[in-house]
Amino acid sequence: MKGGKSKAAEAKRADSNARLSVKKKGAAAVGKKTAKKEKAVKDPNKPKRPASAFFVFMEEFRKQYKEKHPANKSVSVVGKAGGDKWKSLSEAEKAPYVAKAEKRKTEYNKSMQAYNKRMAEGPTAAEEEESDKSRSEVNDDEEDEDESGEEEDDEE
Repeated sequence: MKGGKSKAAEAKRADSNARLSVKKKGAAAVGKKTAKKEKAVKDPNKPKRPASAFFVFMEEFRKQYKEKHPANKSVSVVGKAGGDKWKSLSEAEKAPYVAKAEKRKTEYNKSMQAYNKRMAEGPTAAEEEESDKSRSEVNDDEEDEDESGEEEDDEE
């Protein structure tokens, strides 16, 4: 009987060792091939996603909590207290926050549609002129600094 059990145990060990060796090889191969990908540049004009009902609740809760506990500077304590309070609220008590979140979401969807339309049309001439103006203003500022630096050298 001992021989039967040991053969089965050896078979399991061999099988698990084979799996481990495959995993190790796969992990090593993946590690060699992966390279850091560059992050895509975010468009500053893109609308931000709306807050969920919980975060709408937390906006008000933080104000109330700071009034009650002005000495508390810990963000984690406020977050934990807010989470506990949110869990204890009934659906009826959560309803106003859910409604505000839905309203924000509809506004976001409208602004995203407008944003997507603008992006589909491509950059307009006004946007291109704006970027040229901002570049020239930056260059003008640098030139002013250079001139002021030269005047100081002349005075000495």
